[in-house]
Amino acid sequence: MNDAAHDLHAPHFIGIGGAGMSGLAKILAVRGATVSGSDAKESETVRALRELGATVFVGHAAEHLPAGTSSVVVSSAIRADNPELVAAQERGVPVVHRSDALAALMGGRRALAVAGTHGKTTTTSMLAVSLGELGLEPSYAIGGDLDAPGSNAHHGAGEIFVAEADESDRSFHKYAPEVAIVLNVELDHHANYASIEEIYESFETFVGRIQPGGTLVVSADHAGARELTRRVAGREGLNVVTVGAAEDADVRVLEVAARGMTSEVTVELGGERLVFTVSVPGRHYAHNAVAALAAGVALGVPAEGLAKALGAYTGVRRRLQLKGEARGVQVIDSYAHHPTEMAADLEAIREAAGAGRVLVVFQPHLFSRTQQLAEEMGQALALADASVVLDIYPAREDPIPGVTAELIIDAARRAGADVRAEHDFAAAPALLAALAAPGDLVLTMGAGDVTNLGPEILAALADVAPAV
Repeated sequence: MNDAAHDLHAPHFIGIGGAGMSGLAKILAVRGATVSGSDAKESETVRALRELGATVFVGHAAEHLPAGTSSVVVSSAIRADNPELVAAQERGVPVVHRSDALAALMGGRRALAVAGTHGKTTTTSMLAVSLGELGLEPSYAIGGDLDAPGSNAHHGAGEIFVAEADESDRSFHKYAPEVAIVLNVELDHHANYASIEEIYESFETFVGRIQPGGTLVVSADHAGARELTRRVAGREGLNVVTVGAAEDADVRVLEVAARGMTSEVTVELGGERLVFTVSVPGRHYAHNAVAALAAGVALGVPAEGLAKALGAYTGVRRRLQLKGEARGVQVIDSYAHHPTEMAADLEAIREAAGAGRVLVVFQPHLFSRTQQLAEEMGQALALADASVVLDIYPAREDPIPGVTAELIIDAARRAGADVRAEHDFAAAPALLAALAAPGDLVLTMGAGDVTNLGPEILAALADVAPAV
């Protein structure tokens, strides 16, 4: 269990219930480490970790740090005054960033890292599922659960390790993959990046970490990704494979045909045409699947078998996840919180809705993101038939004066949207239930606790009279 730089035989995770942290804790527990940690609240994820033998405390306190802790693992969300972090520093226990721990876990494996402003979790999941379907037993670490608590990570017996590579805090600079995917490059994470130029520089550094002779799979359609390709073109020892609908793409998407909540994808790869099914709706998910296909082929996986195996992927929790149906209304959960993601998911759901309406309850995520992208968020919401906007979910941030959800609502109205504010989180389910009619799709959208509203909306739907 020991790594030359980071001793992970008895790690303590601060914020162990988080998407990224819980996955690493799971892998280490399965590998035989003595895992402990703490989280702000009880959750399914925490209970799943306990079942693997981890000791997990609810709440943060200095006494939660076990005497035999070999290192303390933190993410960028952990504040400097966290009592467990302070205790570790006072006791001289090494503090390890989550990205360094993940890099250590990938050591000795054929690493495939998935990066980009949007689509990382979906694409990483597609690879994890399809490679598993082929019997390759990959290890993986994903920023979301596939289908059950704790399914965001797995320790496999195979030689491949698939990991989501997070650019938000530049932590993806720690990895040295054999194959890397860059799905898109856009300005986001405004607390850490001051300009798009800084974003490009960060992605260039990530590409520079690809092992000599390795491969970069990059979008041929996205303007930011094309600019990155231009910047890294000609680097010695780097193979570049472009994917997308663009005519000059190395792996070209010829057609994406909507089939309800699935898509049939036709792609040209190596002079051959492949047709396969993606079991989630929308062009952007189909393009993610093609990027996964190209990356797997770069690792030596046969294209035809991998294309067929990609059809086994049925989605990630919170990525257009169907929560249920009541009174003829389907409720779907979306993690989208950046305007590009919001628009993509709304377009995908529009295809699936048919004659029904698309109704959205949107919870903005972070004050800094809202400050920078409120106009674009409002424009995205105009793609829905009607929207309800909740107050901003702050996560790790303190409020910014003048930055409220009203900025998004005003922008949405300028774009012609039917939108209203709801400041009472608990009142939202009844409001959506009253708006919905049989055949409509209701989308809970955002990266915060708006996901909890799905079951409550379904319950409210069952209790109210049909809309007229």
